[in-house]
Amino acid sequence: MHSTKENNLPRIIMLSSIAALGGFLFGFDSGVINGTVDALQGAFNSDAIRTGFNVASVLIGCAIGAFFAGMLADKCGRKIALVGAAIAFIISAWGSGISSSSAEFVVYRLLGGLAVGAASILSPAYIGEIAPPSIRGRLISLQQLTIVLGLFFAFFSNYNLASAAGGTSARFWWGFDAWQWIFWVELIPASLFFFFLLFIPESPRYLVAINKSEKATKVLEVLQIWKARKNRFKRLMQR
Repeated sequence: MHSTKENNLPRIIMLSSIAALGGFLFGFDSGVINGTVDALQGAFNSDAIRTGFNVASVLIGCAIGAFFAGMLADKCGRKIALVGAAIAFIISAWGSGISSSSAEFVVYRLLGGLAVGAASILSPAYIGEIAPPSIRGRLISLQQLTIVLGLFFAFFSNYNLASAAGGTSARFWWGFDAWQWIFWVELIPASLFFFFLLFIPESPRYLVAINKSEKATKVLEVLQIWKARKNRFKRLMQR
C-alpha cells in the first residue's frame, strides 16, 4: 500500500468534500420538510392524506433517482450527473417555496427526491474513484458525515426561521411566509454545490471506460496517484 505522502492530499480532500456536499443536500432536503408540515396544510388547504403525500413524495423521487443514477453516470459521466443533481436541488428548493397547490408542490418535491437519490449514489462513487486506496474508506465516509450535518442544519434553520417569524405560517421577509423561506435556504448550499462542481475533474475511471486514457492520466497525475494505479490502468487500457 502506497503512502498518502505520494498524493496531493489537500486536493483530494477538497474534491472529496465538494462531492460530499451532495450528502449534505441529501440530509438538508430530507430534514427541511419537517418544519413546514402544518404550514403546508394551511397554505394548500389539504387534508391529512394529501398533506402526508406532500411530505412523503420526495421518497418516490429518491427511489427513482437512486435507480437511474448509475446508468446516467455511466452514460454522461460522474461530473455531468452530479451537476444535473445540483440543478435539480436548486429548482426543487425554489419551486417548493413558490408552490401554490399540493400538486405543484409534489412535482417540485419529486424533483428534489430525484436529486437526493442521485446524490446518494454519485457522491460516494466519485469520491471512491479519485481517492487513493489508503484513505478511500475514510473519504467515502464523508458522505455519511455530511448527511448528518445536513439534517442538523436543516433543523437549526427551521427553528431559527420559525422563531424569528413567530411561526412557520407567519409573514416574514418581503411578504413571503416563513415556510417558503425555510425551503429557499437550501438554495445556498445547492448553489455552492453547483458552482464548485464546475471546477472538479471528471472521474479517471470513467475517462478510461470511454477510451479517454490520456485525460485519465492527466487527472491522476494532478492527484499524484498515477504511480499507484499505473499498472492497473495499463491493464484496463489494453482491454
